[in-house]
Amino acid sequence: MKDDDPSVKRMTPPTLTVWENTYLPQILGGLVVTTKHILGSAFGNGAITVQYPEEQHVPSPNYRGVHRLNKDEQGRVKCVACMLCATACPAHCIDIIGATAPDTWPDREKYCESFVIDELRCIYCGMCEEACPVEAIELTGLYDLTGLTREQMIFDKAKLLSVFDLTKDAEPMKYNKPPGPGVANSTEVVPTTPTSGPFDQKR
Repeated sequence: MKDDDPSVKRMTPPTLTVWENTYLPQILGGLVVTTKHILGSAFGNGAITVQYPEEQHVPSPNYRGVHRLNKDEQGRVKCVACMLCATACPAHCIDIIGATAPDTWPDREKYCESFVIDELRCIYCGMCEEACPVEAIELTGLYDLTGLTREQMIFDKAKLLSVFDLTKDAEPMKYNKPPGPGVANSTEVVPTTPTSGPFDQKR
């Protein structure tokens, strides 16, 4: 690109006046905004502070929080170890070990013997939920995720199933699709108020 190219728009910094060089206009403008927030909170018409944990925050219906592994009507994990969620995960935080399903499970060939999600590495994009063909993994409305060590933030299969037990009543499965390809006519259920639960126990 040439220096005399007419398509290039050259910008020159504005010249500040003596009053603007004192930075008082910017300081006064910031104080005006701060005063508005203080007065709004003081008179109760603009308070935005939530007294957590006494007041539980209710996230929006499309909030993506802690993962869970769903169970079917027989209490079995719905995951068929197809590895699509681990493949779609941009953060590579899902590790699955598949195993041959028992003979008493005629509706599937495999199931997840091990299912691990690193909640600290996850970016909560929801790609795993979108990729799953049997709706086995979902992101819930739980946001109070705590742990004292990194190991406590690695959710294994048992921990993910316990999240399902805690949230199945408040947040029914969005789709009730049994294992197997080509299943249609799923019914969507809008998640309701999230349910809190302890997630700081050791694995």
